[in-house]
Amino acid sequence: MELIQAWVDDLGAVLGDERVLVSDLRMGVFYTAARLSTGHVGVAFTPRDVSDTVCCPRTAAAAPPAGRVAGQDAWALSRYALTDVPLRRAVGVAVLNALSALAIERHGIPGGRLLPGVDALAAAAVCAEDRVLMIGGFVPFIRALKGRVADLWIVDKHPEALKPDERDLWRDPARIVDLAPTATVVIATGSALIEGGLDGLLALARGVRCFVLAGPTASPWPPPFFARGVHVLGGIRVRNPDKMLQVVSEGGSGYFFEDFSEKVCVVRADAERGEMAKA
Repeated sequence: MELIQAWVDDLGAVLGDERVLVSDLRMGVFYTAARLSTGHVGVAFTPRDVSDTVCCPRTAAAAPPAGRVAGQDAWALSRYALTDVPLRRAVGVAVLNALSALAIERHGIPGGRLLPGVDALAAAAVCAEDRVLMIGGFVPFIRALKGRVADLWIVDKHPEALKPDERDLWRDPARIVDLAPTATVVIATGSALIEGGLDGLLALARGVRCFVLAGPTASPWPPPFFARGVHVLGGIRVRNPDKMLQVVSEGGSGYFFEDFSEKVCVVRADAERGEMAKA
């Protein structure tokens, strides 16, 4: 969790000792959303791969303290992102994303640029010669890349989620060690911040032309991510906090976020190819 620790530390240095509270928290089936006393909202993937799905007592003890989260200090809750409990990590990352939105509003993007409305694949300028390693089955990305790049490898714990004509693209997660160093582009889902493994993946992919972290969860304060090898962060900017909280708590997924959040890409300043150079 070296990257998440750096994220917490860097945000703390940027925002200082300002007291910020979490005014509302929603844990939906697919996403968790946290709203700060400043009005800023962050979301994070809600993990569903929990070993104990019985309501009580073990799951209840591991989950965030229901009924006592709203009104707590945001910095204290952000440290949930460093725990070993997936549900608590979701809360911590959602709070960190909300604090990141506050930091970006006040300080801009040190070492990078914000590209509103730009798709992560366009920002990465993926081309026909690229060898693309995708961690997680991004349906829109698969549709856009299948048959249009030199190689496309999809690493996913659930190959059954792929369509029959996509199964030949699947690779066992154990193959990441071999595939990452040979890829030119790596695309990882922001849910890796909850499920773990991002530090190791970044270490394996040091030589790639472009490392993309994408999805609503991939909306962090960028400098610590840039420093560790991420070139493109394809996340969201929440425009209607009330609607976001409602939809998350009603079981909405990222497909429902378009009407009240904006797709944004944050691109590292030294990533100069294609759309990144033109923007």
